Amino acid sequence: MRYFKFPLVVLFVFFYGCSTAQINKLLKDVTSGQIPLSQEQVAAGLKEALEQGIVKGTDLASMTDGYFKNELIKIMLPEDAKKVERTLRQMGLGGEVDRALMAINRGAESAAIEAKPIFINAIKQMNITDAIGILKGEQSAATDFLRRTTNTQLVELFKPKIQASLDEVGATKYYADLASSYNKIPFSKQKIDPDLNAYVTQKAIDGLFILIAEEEKNIRENPLQRTSDLMKKVFAAQD
Repeated sequence: MRYFKFPLVVLFVFFYGCSTAQINKLLKDVTSGQIPLSQEQVAAGLKEALEQGIVKGTDLASMTDGYFKNELIKIMLPEDAKKVERTLRQMGLGGEVDRALMAINRGAESAAIEAKPIFINAIKQMNITDAIGILKGEQSAATDFLRRTTNTQLVELFKPKIQASLDEVGATKYYADLASSYNKIPFSKQKIDPDLNAYVTQKAIDGLFILIAEEEKNIRENPLQRTSDLMKKVFAAQD
């Protein structure tokens, strides 16, 4: 019985002077897990949620057909090449267009997994003020934070990897062939640039942010997506 003496004394001192209503509320909060969280706990819970979104997003994007068969992030030909696509299909060269599109998306899928360490590092650098602002912000506030803090670094990382991936899967050749086929057409007034790297790099990065934003939205709106006790407590306070 001596084991319980200290806790009982502590509880007596803690409750002394509290009204019955205050005591009942405290007991209810304790049993329901609704004790106010510290700022550090809020930041930690938000980081868990962000990491969950990053892992899911990058894993989905890096799968075969992660880009190519996902209409949300599928990389199409550059805007100034849409007319080219229509013209080539009308001329019976649709096969070239399709090969180029698949190769472009395969390149993005191959490079997508490389973004994970950059995203994780950005989360580690997040301070408490950032975390509180994100938690109280819009549905995509966390994703917007990542975009602001990682986009430049991602472009620097992705460019050589995208180029290597595009070369490896043949996208550079297919698109260059596509551009060459169009540029040789006598009535084509505006020639197209066969360099895909910058375009695919940014589109691949944009696709990752789209997937992460989807996961962030799911966590904010659906309690079942909150996979840890801390995440449940942090986001329950915002429901």
